[in-house]
Amino acid sequence: MKKKILIVLLVVLTLSLTGCTKYVKDDSGKQVRESTNGQSLVSNILCQPENESIIKSYKKYDVKIDKLPKCDEFVPADGGYEGIWSTLFIKPLSWLIIKIGQFVKNYGLAIIIVTLLIRLIIFPISKKSVMQSENMKKASKDLTKLQNKYKNKTSQEDQMKQAQEMMAIYKKYDINPMSGCLFAFIQMPLFFAFLESLYRIPAVFEGKFLTFNLGTSPFNALFGTKFSFDHLADAFSTGSWIYILLPILVGLATFFSFKMNSGMTSGNHDQ
Repeated sequence: MKKKILIVLLVVLTLSLTGCTKYVKDDSGKQVRESTNGQSLVSNILCQPENESIIKSYKKYDVKIDKLPKCDEFVPADGGYEGIWSTLFIKPLSWLIIKIGQFVKNYGLAIIIVTLLIRLIIFPISKKSVMQSENMKKASKDLTKLQNKYKNKTSQEDQMKQAQEMMAIYKKYDINPMSGCLFAFIQMPLFFAFLESLYRIPAVFEGKFLTFNLGTSPFNALFGTKFSFDHLADAFSTGSWIYILLPILVGLATFFSFKMNSGMTSGNHDQ
């Protein structure tokens, strides 16, 4: 009962979150992008940008950035209460990213460090989630047998027996059916807040990491703010082609991670 109450509270908390990222829009309702890097302008940024071109773009659409603190002076209490989502998740994470960025002198490196910290914090939860998945795979044969046993039995008595035997299997393999939802609700707010924190800190998308402009996506670097093969030719001549390495590296990392996990799972089943 306590776990069910906790899950309900987490659902209510998630649904009541406010303070999400908002974007600057033009008269036609389209998101405004910065011409220099294709970055979508966020209207509820947490601190002042320093790039002159970005400042002009904000002022053109009457976004009041003068009242915001400078990024190196930002604290979670700035701007007052903006809802549970922003106050408890986004602002503290933004402050952490800024402080680590100032310490290591690079916001790209700060993003990597904060990512590792988040992964470290949720490691016990992730570990339990993986263990639950492994236990479910071990129990799959018993569950399949149980399903076949009651395949053509639809009476209420048989359904109750099936439910009891299923719970016995869960107990045998130490499976908690509700744990998967619980793990997801704990992790999701943290990851979404981290992503939104990056959007709302101008110092991040104004910075660079290993020659990459943090405010430029691979698509914008190769094709510009509008799809154009002419811009693609210019990108290769100016060296912007290097941005294509990003999706390739992400794809390779995902592939090898999947292969490693598959190998580990196969090894566990062989044992």
